Amino acid sequence: MNNAASILILVFLAISFLQSGYDKIFYWKDNLDWLKGHFANTRLKNHVPLALMNVLVLEMISGILCIVGCIELMVNNGRLFGYYGAVFSCITLIMLLFGQRLAKDYDGARTIVIYFIPAVMAVYWLN
Repeated sequence: MNNAASILILVFLAISFLQSGYDKIFYWKDNLDWLKGHFANTRLKNHVPLALMNVLVLEMISGILCIVGCIELMVNNGRLFGYYGAVFSCITLIMLLFGQRLAKDYDGARTIVIYFIPAVMAVYWLN
């Protein structure tokens, strides 16, 4: 296994994003209600449903690409899907970071950085 570290990070990202997407799909109203309060004093206050849908779509794309990337790495050492999964993961995390900073939730923003570091490592390794 020459790609063990890359596969482990892609699995980590896939689990993170697919679980988050699952939560948004099956608990949409709960997420929406919480986020409306979270962004009540920001420019996003009237756009929370659209922002939540955008994040959901990006999370699902990221997670699916990471899973396909793992399979591709294991089957033929291909890196294309894993690379795109890592890039989409970074884009998704930057969007989440922007939202947390906008809401002045600095602890939440700090947590996102913990996910961002391995995502950038995956981009670097799979490039």
